[in-house]
Amino acid sequence: MLQALWHDGHGDWNAAHEVAQDVPDPDGAWVHAYLHRKEGDASNAAYWYRRASQPVCRESLDAEWEAIVRAFLSR
Repeated sequence: MLQALWHDGHGDWNAAHEVAQDVPDPDGAWVHAYLHRKEGDASNAAYWYRRASQPVCRESLDAEWEAIVRAFLSR
C-alpha cells in the first residue's frame, strides 16, 4: 500500500489506483477509499471506507495521506 501512496504522492493517481484495487484487504480498501475521495467520488469512497472499517475522513487530503502512511509505517 505504501507503493500506491508513493505513486499518488508523485502525482500518478492511476498507478496508485491500480495498485490499491488489487489488494483485497482492509489496507487496500483504506487507500482505495482515500483515492476515490481525492477523485471527488464521495459515494464510492464511502463504500471503500466501510470495507476498510475506517470512518469517512473529513480532514484535508494531505492530512489523510500522511495519517495513512504513518499508520502503515508504525506496524
